[in-house]
Amino acid sequence: MISQDIGDSDSQIEAMPAQVGAQRLPSLLALRCFEAAARLESFSRAADELHLTHGAVSRAVRSVEQELGTPLFERRNRRVFLNDHGRVLFEGVHAGLAQMARAADAVRQRVARRALLLSCEPTLLMRWLIPRWGEFQAQHPDITVHLVAGGGAVDWGSGMDLAIRRNDFDWGRSTHAVPLCAEQIGPVCQPQKLAQFFDQGLDGRYALRSDAPLLQSKTRAHAWDDWQKNTLNGQECLVYQAQAASNLIFEHFYLSLQAAGAGLGVAMGPQLLVRDELEAGRLLAPLGFVADGSQYCLLASAAWAPGSAQQKLCDWLLQRMREA
Repeated sequence: MISQDIGDSDSQIEAMPAQVGAQRLPSLLALRCFEAAARLESFSRAADELHLTHGAVSRAVRSVEQELGTPLFERRNRRVFLNDHGRVLFEGVHAGLAQMARAADAVRQRVARRALLLSCEPTLLMRWLIPRWGEFQAQHPDITVHLVAGGGAVDWGSGMDLAIRRNDFDWGRSTHAVPLCAEQIGPVCQPQKLAQFFDQGLDGRYALRSDAPLLQSKTRAHAWDDWQKNTLNGQECLVYQAQAASNLIFEHFYLSLQAAGAGLGVAMGPQLLVRDELEAGRLLAPLGFVADGSQYCLLASAAWAPGSAQQKLCDWLLQRMREA
């Protein structure tokens, strides 16, 4: 059964006949009305199925008869029956509409199976998303997502479907954005280097030593400044003094976290990205974490449909990130 809505306007029903190769055909909408009336043996029931008026179906059938130059129905006792010409046309139209419906459904299934392209900031991708990706695949085996490392502005024209970005740049008002979680940052170091890089007061609280080497990166050059602006533990002067010491600057943010795990100094670590290392005891966060005012968001060129693969991925990301 064909159940898509079509409008109730004469201009639609009596559209120009279609041209297939050198053959001339009645309009598709008129043929749909004919097929429904013939199958249901009633103009009124056909109108109900197609969400049209009885008059619209009658005019559509008349336009097909005029195009072919012959009546197609016999009308008896308020019912309609196909004549010989009508039966020939019905067999072809019914089979053709069924084939088109199958083709349309096949396209929908192909679209549903099409792999999504998800761009994610490299450090987040390596340290948080990939270790948890098997969980998403187990929950949604019917959804294929290709993960791509990337940062900054997204080129939607390149075929990218979604992107996870921190809102530290202007991605434009037309971009659809769903906030995932707030960024929480704090100094992290190797556990064996705790006494070398931090002093512990009589109250048990830690303070960053002035000679502790700070690990910085070019991709998040202001990470220490952001933490300094938002922390309430009075460490501004110590950070300033430490910055004058022998610091290390890395090309990428994830390298500074790797260096912290190797004991080379103290890195500014987002809680989301160092959670696994903290739980495994490979890193320590002696001063805890504070919000730096930024957040991670899932971006798309336009809003996605409810129940779509994009929505399912968004729901999973929201759940997993807020658990962190």
